Amino acid sequence: MRIPSHRSPSRHSLRYGLTALLAPVLIAGCGAAQGAIRPEPTPSTGAPTPSTVSPTAPTSPPSSATPTTSVALSAPPKPSPSKPASSASASRPPAPQPPPPLTPTSIVRGTASGGRTVALTFDDGPGPATGQILDLLTQYGARATFCQIGPQAAADPAMVRRILAEGHRLCDHTVHHPQPMHALSHDQQVYEISAAKDMIAKAGGAGTKVRWFRAPGGDFTAENQLIAAQCGLRPLGWSVDTRDWARPGAPAIVATVQRDLRPGGVVLLHDAGGDRSQTVAALKQLLPWLIAQGYSFDFPAV
Repeated sequence: MRIPSHRSPSRHSLRYGLTALLAPVLIAGCGAAQGAIRPEPTPSTGAPTPSTVSPTAPTSPPSSATPTTSVALSAPPKPSPSKPASSASASRPPAPQPPPPLTPTSIVRGTASGGRTVALTFDDGPGPATGQILDLLTQYGARATFCQIGPQAAADPAMVRRILAEGHRLCDHTVHHPQPMHALSHDQQVYEISAAKDMIAKAGGAGTKVRWFRAPGGDFTAENQLIAAQCGLRPLGWSVDTRDWARPGAPAIVATVQRDLRPGGVVLLHDAGGDRSQTVAALKQLLPWLIAQGYSFDFPAV
């Protein structure tokens, strides 16, 4: 997920001069399209305002002309002694709580279906290895999510359309793959996310859906997660990092997945950003292994 050495952020730095002009329009576009998504306010702990307090009417003394009625009050029942908890129940640990529900800004790290499923995700494409990866996915009946760089999708719309035609899905991976993303201004981050989404959707053709946003290097912040949500995108993380971008060798990539994958996991791989022959070689081993282990292929949660 780091920028390969051939992709230097500095060579793109001049492009941000246009960002300052475009960002207000892009901010309005994301916000208007999806509705403003704001953090939930923290409840106030101060004294209630007068509008929330019901005034209490003063109590009038009883009139001597009004006869009083004597009411016999029965004694309250005596509480029955409570039974002491057994030692077994006292030592029993509390039941585990279910995980909190996802919010629009929550980072997804699991599959949509859960259970013995896996979501394969490929970053930085489309690139020279994308076609080979698609061939392998078709061979094994696997589905995957492709996190694309905006200009690369725009330069190869035929590949983007092939990805969609073969049943896979798309994710926004920014325009310039900036690292660290959090160092950009707010307007620049809006441009990176919203412009990439537009480029990918246009490359895919009418009706193309881009469902997720993955920050380069996993550099998620509350700020860019909120921007993504306002653009209708769910932040997408992972649970298994193969580090295939570093080209550790196909055996190392395979070993990482076999060691770290748990049911419902999201696996991070790359189909561009450098030589991905090791990733292709690893997939030739991983796909049949996943099927032999009883895994089915799913998409990340949305």
